[in-house]
Amino acid sequence: MTVIDVSKDYEARTLTFFAEFSAPIKRVWQLWEDPRQLERWWGPPTWPATFTEHELFEGGTMKYYMTGPEGDQSRGWWRVIAVDPPNSLEFENGFADETGAPVKDSPAMNMLVTLSEGRVE
Repeated sequence: MTVIDVSKDYEARTLTFFAEFSAPIKRVWQLWEDPRQLERWWGPPTWPATFTEHELFEGGTMKYYMTGPEGDQSRGWWRVIAVDPPNSLEFENGFADETGAPVKDSPAMNMLVTLSEGRVE
């Protein structure tokens, strides 16, 4: 994956990344469908992810933790809002406690992934 552009809109509180993949759209989608592949991609390189729950359907939940270089763990959750394979995925993402439940009063963010063939201008 090569990030080709980053767009920031402070008023709308959005951050948009445009990236190119050297693979067909269906192959890129497999990354989201398979938790073992997603683990290799989600999070910083020094904090590998482990998904303990992976329900890729509308209303589904995902639970994961990332393990740092010193063995410490940070947990997260996703709530799947919409899925349109292999074109898009929308989910809410937040911090989780040791059980994988959302941390009370912790902020969450919405993420929208859109995949398309060819270059988007």
